[in-house]
Amino acid sequence: MTVTDAVRGDLAEVRAGVDATLDSFLAEKALTAPDPCLPPLVDVLRAFTAGGKRLRPMFCHCGFLAAGGSPDDPAVKWTGAALEMFHTFVLVHDDIMDSSALRRGRPTVHRVLADRFAGESGGGGAAERFGVNMAILLGDLCFSWSDELLDRAEVDVDRWREVRALVQTMRTELIAGQYLDLGGGDRANADPLRSAWRVVRLKTARYTVELPLRVGVALAGGDASLMRVCGAYGRPVGEAFQLRDDLLGMFGDPGVTGKPDLDDLRGGKATVLMALAWQQATPGERQVISALHGDPELDEVRARQLRDVVLATGVAARVERLITIRADRALSALRSSPMDPAAKPPLAELVTRATRRVR
Repeated sequence: MTVTDAVRGDLAEVRAGVDATLDSFLAEKALTAPDPCLPPLVDVLRAFTAGGKRLRPMFCHCGFLAAGGSPDDPAVKWTGAALEMFHTFVLVHDDIMDSSALRRGRPTVHRVLADRFAGESGGGGAAERFGVNMAILLGDLCFSWSDELLDRAEVDVDRWREVRALVQTMRTELIAGQYLDLGGGDRANADPLRSAWRVVRLKTARYTVELPLRVGVALAGGDASLMRVCGAYGRPVGEAFQLRDDLLGMFGDPGVTGKPDLDDLRGGKATVLMALAWQQATPGERQVISALHGDPELDEVRARQLRDVVLATGVAARVERLITIRADRALSALRSSPMDPAAKPPLAELVTRATRRVR
């Protein structure tokens, strides 16, 4: 077996462990529910959580290894599951805010619940409201349960305080990034490119990579030098991850990504890709962007016109270069880092997964 095969096996084991922990936890919640109304809702969550990338638990696991932690320590398993449960809360609420119908190729939670109520009541606006309201409650439940999962990781008090502080920072920054992504803040007077990078750093780079890594390091009692490596490696990986997401949102195949290909375009999502496209566009191209990007009635024909304009500006190739630069920067930081050698191969593999993915 090659080193790469071994690394993939290790990461696959992390993912399988998180899957098993979440499924067991949710099965327990269904069995111990205080009211019979809850188990059917837990079943919706169990179906929704299946098939996720599990990147945050993987980065947490690697941070734990980097600080000398044992891969068999149950503390990192529970912590990774807690991060994934919080991410489930994020996805459920994010899909409501974006009015998304699909996630991972399957109906989103609010759509599942709306369709279920429509079947019982005959449909209409009441079903839509029910689906959204119930999904908000299920998301809130995931937030609460993420704390419960985190409480099951048994570590000493000092490490526990640092882990909790990092998790709270992660949650706060994520919500700030989501607020900005929805158009909050002084957008009218802000530089669009600078604003887009702010969202990337808060909502993706720190949330997805750097802070889960730091949580893992803290869980194993790592020192300040390792925490600095988490930033030097984690931020460029997280930024590259989001840049790839921007490209997939514009040009990805829905059959592969599992998400509709018009959502970001209809919502006028203020990405780095679109900010760069606006900078490079001719006056005529800007007219097309203004007319089509953010049009809630955008159809496939006009979406193709918008994509053609973005390609004509040359920014898709520029974003690909930005992804490559950030991947190289992260790998360089990894090579020179003082972390436990056991963590370096899986972290190198995660650079590839985050930056070359197709979904």
